[in-house]
Amino acid sequence: MDKDKMSMAERRAKGLLWVDTGENIEQQKFARGLCQDYNRTRAEETEKRVEILQKLFAFCGDNVWIEPPLTLAMGNTVSIGKGTYMNSNVTLVDDYEISIGENVLIAPNVTICTTNHPMHYQARLHGEMYCRKVVIEDYVWIGSNAVICPGVTVGRGAVIGAGSVVTKDVPPMCFAAGVPCRVIREITEEDMEEFAPIPLAQD
Repeated sequence: MDKDKMSMAERRAKGLLWVDTGENIEQQKFARGLCQDYNRTRAEETEKRVEILQKLFAFCGDNVWIEPPLTLAMGNTVSIGKGTYMNSNVTLVDDYEISIGENVLIAPNVTICTTNHPMHYQARLHGEMYCRKVVIEDYVWIGSNAVICPGVTVGRGAVIGAGSVVTKDVPPMCFAAGVPCRVIREITEEDMEEFAPIPLAQD
Protein backbone atom coordinates (compact mmCIF):
# COMPACT_ATOMS: atom_id res chain seq x y z
CA MET A 1 0.00 0.00 0.00
CA ASP A 2 1.19 3.54 -0.80
CA LYS A 3 2.40 5.14 2.43
CA ASP A 4 0.83 8.45 1.42
CA LYS A 5 -2.61 6.82 1.21
CA MET A 6 -2.48 5.10 4.61
CA SER A 7 -4.62 6.29 7.48
CA MET A 8 -2.84 7.40 10.66
CA ALA A 9 -4.02 4.19 12.35
CA GLU A 10 -2.47 2.10 9.55
CA ARG A 11 0.77 4.08 9.75
CA ARG A 12 0.87 3.61 13.52
CA ALA A 13 0.33 -0.16 13.20
CA LYS A 14 3.19 -0.45 10.68
CA GLY A 15 5.63 1.53 12.82
CA LEU A 16 5.65 4.53 10.49
CA LEU A 17 5.49 8.17 11.51
CA TRP A 18 2.03 9.38 12.44
CA VAL A 19 0.34 12.25 14.25
CA ASP A 20 -2.68 12.40 16.52
CA THR A 21 -6.10 12.50 14.89
CA GLY A 22 -9.36 13.88 16.20
CA GLU A 23 -10.52 10.34 16.96
CA ASN A 24 -7.41 9.70 19.05
CA ILE A 25 -7.80 12.95 20.94
CA GLU A 26 -11.42 12.11 21.78
CA GLN A 27 -10.36 8.68 23.06
CA GLN A 28 -7.68 10.34 25.18
CA LYS A 29 -10.26 12.66 26.73
CA PHE A 30 -12.50 9.68 27.49
CA ALA A 31 -9.68 7.56 28.93
CA ARG A 32 -8.14 10.34 30.99
CA GLY A 33 -11.54 11.19 32.41
CA LEU A 34 -12.03 7.58 33.52
CA CYS A 35 -8.49 7.57 34.87
CA GLN A 36 -9.21 10.68 36.94
CA ASP A 37 -12.36 9.00 38.27
CA TYR A 38 -10.29 5.94 39.21
CA ASN A 39 -7.64 8.01 40.95
CA ARG A 40 -10.30 9.65 43.12
CA THR A 41 -11.72 6.35 44.39
CA ARG A 42 -11.17 5.15 47.93
CA ALA A 43 -9.49 1.83 48.68
CA GLU A 44 -12.73 0.28 49.93
CA GLU A 45 -14.58 1.12 46.69
CA THR A 46 -13.44 -2.10 45.05
CA GLU A 47 -16.55 -2.62 42.92
CA LYS A 48 -16.32 0.89 41.54
CA ARG A 49 -12.64 0.39 40.71
CA VAL A 50 -13.35 -2.86 38.87
CA GLU A 51 -16.15 -1.18 36.91
CA ILE A 52 -13.88 1.67 35.81
CA LEU A 53 -11.02 -0.64 34.81
CA GLN A 54 -13.35 -2.74 32.68
CA LYS A 55 -14.39 0.41 30.80
CA LEU A 56 -10.88 1.80 30.60
CA PHE A 57 -8.88 -1.10 29.15
CA ALA A 58 -9.30 -3.30 26.09
CA PHE A 59 -9.14 -6.26 28.47
CA CYS A 60 -8.76 -6.46 32.23
CA GLY A 61 -8.75 -9.87 33.92
CA ASP A 62 -10.04 -10.86 37.33
CA ASN A 63 -8.33 -9.72 40.52
CA VAL A 64 -6.32 -6.93 38.90
CA TRP A 65 -5.34 -4.32 41.49
CA ILE A 66 -3.94 -0.91 40.54
CA GLU A 67 -2.91 1.55 43.24
CA PRO A 68 -3.76 5.14 42.29
CA PRO A 69 -2.58 7.36 40.83
CA LEU A 70 -2.41 5.83 37.36
CA THR A 71 -1.49 7.85 34.26
CA LEU A 72 -2.25 6.85 30.66
CA ALA A 73 -3.34 8.19 27.29
CA MET A 74 -5.61 5.77 25.41
CA GLY A 75 -6.62 2.89 27.68
CA ASN A 76 -8.22 0.87 24.88
CA THR A 77 -4.76 -0.19 23.64
CA VAL A 78 -3.93 -1.97 26.91
CA SER A 79 -4.71 -5.54 28.01
CA ILE A 80 -3.98 -6.81 31.53
CA GLY A 81 -4.15 -10.44 32.64
CA LYS A 82 -5.69 -11.74 35.84
CA GLY A 83 -3.96 -11.36 39.18
CA THR A 84 -1.73 -8.50 38.10
CA TYR A 85 -0.76 -5.82 40.62
CA MET A 86 0.45 -2.30 39.81
CA ASN A 87 1.70 -0.05 42.57
CA SER A 88 1.27 3.73 42.60
CA ASN A 89 2.41 6.20 39.96
CA VAL A 90 2.60 3.78 37.04
CA THR A 91 2.60 5.60 33.70
CA LEU A 92 1.44 3.89 30.51
CA VAL A 93 2.42 5.73 27.32
CA ASP A 94 -0.09 3.63 25.46
CA ASP A 95 -0.54 5.23 22.06
CA TYR A 96 -0.09 1.68 20.76
CA GLU A 97 -0.57 -1.81 22.22
CA ILE A 98 0.65 -2.79 25.67
CA SER A 99 0.05 -6.42 26.62
CA ILE A 100 0.56 -7.22 30.31
CA GLY A 101 0.22 -10.87 31.28
CA GLU A 102 -1.11 -12.69 34.33
CA ASN A 103 0.26 -12.34 37.86
CA VAL A 104 2.61 -9.51 36.92
CA LEU A 105 4.01 -7.28 39.69
CA ILE A 106 4.76 -3.67 38.78
CA ALA A 107 6.40 -1.52 41.46
CA PRO A 108 5.91 2.24 42.01
CA ASN A 109 6.92 4.84 39.43
CA VAL A 110 7.31 2.42 36.51
CA THR A 111 6.88 3.75 32.96
CA ILE A 112 5.84 1.48 30.08
CA CYS A 113 6.18 3.32 26.78
CA THR A 114 5.15 2.36 23.23
CA THR A 115 5.96 5.70 21.61
CA ASN A 116 9.10 7.40 20.34
CA HIS A 117 9.89 10.49 18.27
CA PRO A 118 12.37 10.92 15.41
CA MET A 119 15.86 11.97 16.45
CA HIS A 120 16.07 14.95 14.09
CA TYR A 121 13.94 17.91 15.14
CA GLN A 122 12.77 18.61 11.58
CA ALA A 123 11.03 15.22 11.54
CA ARG A 124 8.99 16.01 14.66
CA LEU A 125 7.90 19.59 14.16
CA HIS A 126 4.21 18.58 14.15
CA GLY A 127 4.44 16.01 16.94
CA GLU A 128 5.31 13.13 14.60
CA MET A 129 5.87 9.86 16.43
CA TYR A 130 6.19 6.15 15.83
CA CYS A 131 5.12 3.21 17.98
CA ARG A 132 6.17 -0.32 18.84
CA LYS A 133 4.13 -2.83 20.85
CA VAL A 134 5.30 -3.69 24.38
CA VAL A 135 4.71 -7.18 25.82
CA ILE A 136 5.11 -8.04 29.50
CA GLU A 137 4.62 -11.80 29.82
CA ASP A 138 3.17 -13.73 32.78
CA TYR A 139 4.81 -13.67 36.21
CA VAL A 140 7.16 -10.76 35.46
CA TRP A 141 8.25 -8.46 38.31
CA ILE A 142 9.29 -4.92 37.37
CA GLY A 143 11.14 -2.95 40.07
CA SER A 144 10.57 0.67 41.08
CA ASN A 145 11.42 3.49 38.67
CA ALA A 146 12.10 1.14 35.74
CA VAL A 147 11.38 2.30 32.19
CA ILE A 148 10.22 -0.20 29.56
CA CYS A 149 10.95 1.28 26.12
CA PRO A 150 9.01 0.82 22.84
CA GLY A 151 9.14 -2.58 21.17
CA VAL A 152 10.39 -4.49 24.22
CA THR A 153 9.20 -7.94 25.28
CA VAL A 154 9.93 -9.01 28.85
CA GLY A 155 9.82 -12.80 29.01
CA ARG A 156 7.80 -14.96 31.37
CA GLY A 157 9.02 -14.96 34.96
CA ALA A 158 11.76 -12.35 34.40
CA VAL A 159 12.67 -9.76 37.05
CA ILE A 160 13.66 -6.21 36.11
CA GLY A 161 15.81 -4.41 38.69
CA ALA A 162 14.81 -1.04 40.13
CA GLY A 163 15.82 1.96 38.05
CA SER A 164 16.52 -0.04 34.90
CA VAL A 165 16.01 1.32 31.40
CA VAL A 166 14.93 -1.64 29.26
CA THR A 167 15.75 -0.99 25.60
CA LYS A 168 15.94 -4.61 24.36
CA ASP A 169 14.01 -7.84 24.89
CA VAL A 170 14.61 -9.65 28.17
CA PRO A 171 14.56 -13.48 28.06
CA PRO A 172 12.27 -15.52 30.32
CA MET A 173 13.36 -16.50 33.84
CA CYS A 174 16.26 -14.14 34.26
CA PHE A 175 17.19 -11.14 36.38
CA ALA A 176 18.08 -8.08 34.31
CA ALA A 177 19.07 -4.64 35.54
CA GLY A 178 20.99 -1.49 34.69
CA VAL A 179 21.07 1.47 32.34
CA PRO A 180 20.80 0.19 29.71
CA CYS A 181 19.30 -2.98 31.15
CA ARG A 182 21.24 -6.23 30.65
CA VAL A 183 20.85 -9.80 31.85
CA ILE A 184 22.64 -10.38 35.16
CA ARG A 185 21.82 -14.05 35.71
CA GLU A 186 19.25 -16.78 35.28
CA ILE A 187 16.56 -17.40 37.88
CA THR A 188 16.87 -21.02 39.07
CA GLU A 189 15.45 -23.50 41.56
CA GLU A 190 17.99 -22.21 44.07
CA ASP A 191 15.99 -18.99 44.22
CA MET A 192 13.03 -21.05 45.46
CA GLU A 193 15.15 -22.73 48.13
CA GLU A 194 16.28 -19.39 49.57
CA PHE A 195 12.87 -18.82 51.16
CA ALA A 196 11.64 -22.40 51.61
CA PRO A 197 9.26 -23.43 52.94
CA ILE A 198 6.99 -21.02 51.08
CA PRO A 199 4.09 -19.86 53.30
CA LEU A 200 0.59 -20.65 52.15
CA ALA A 201 -1.62 -17.70 51.21
CA GLN A 202 -4.24 -16.86 53.81
CA ASP A 203 -7.91 -16.55 52.84
